[in-house]
Amino acid sequence: MIRSLLSRKQKKTETAPHYPAAGDRLYVVGDIHGRFDLLRSMMARLAADHEKAPRDGRKPKLVFLGDYIDRGDRSRDVLEAMMRFGNEPIFLKGNHEAALLAFLEDPERNKSWLRFGGLQTLASYQIRFPSMDGPRHELRDTAIQLRQKMGAHVDFLRNMPLSYRSGDVVCVHAGLDPQDPTTTDEEAVLWGRSNFVETGGVNGMLVVHGHYDAPDPVVTSRRICLDTGAYYSGRLTAARIDEDVKIITVDVLDD
Repeated sequence: MIRSLLSRKQKKTETAPHYPAAGDRLYVVGDIHGRFDLLRSMMARLAADHEKAPRDGRKPKLVFLGDYIDRGDRSRDVLEAMMRFGNEPIFLKGNHEAALLAFLEDPERNKSWLRFGGLQTLASYQIRFPSMDGPRHELRDTAIQLRQKMGAHVDFLRNMPLSYRSGDVVCVHAGLDPQDPTTTDEEAVLWGRSNFVETGGVNGMLVVHGHYDAPDPVVTSRRICLDTGAYYSGRLTAARIDEDVKIITVDVLDD
């Protein structure tokens, strides 16, 4: 998918502004990690921003950058709400969604998911925590229970795309591989195992991503990182991208 998105020729130079397609106004939301409260606040904030946006013919497109689950307490509620949003938003896959799916396929080999957020996701589906060092069948039984309780949520995660492109703006969870920006290798695009951050992005495009949590968003001419550690900071960040970039943040102090 990413290969086809990035195959078109770049017309702008490295120093030129990077714009979405002429008819698009992008609203891109960073890593949520089970913070259903912040998701609700963000949706209200984005709706209000759209009402005040210039009436220039651009249509809003809502893009989520992945990592909807784990670490926060309400992963199930986040996924349930997203499925009710319908087909218009673009929900990209994050590494935490990939880790959960891997656990469902092979819980013994992929039990490390439980250590970096999976236990909170299990709790949101009211599933007892398995013993990491217990009998093998316990992990398998946990995976079976989770698959059953997730129901349609499993296919929802499986069908998520890896990237979305509008004009010169590419949205992806962890970034692209500067040596091969067309790759669909999940090690690079979901887990950030490339030198994308060190090189400062990819020539000829603006890459909007999450994955690398920090107290504040990172905004440069070639990349925007919107992961502000929602599950521990109480701050969820988004960006409106049209002819300019506007950062939009909600936090627990807003309520």
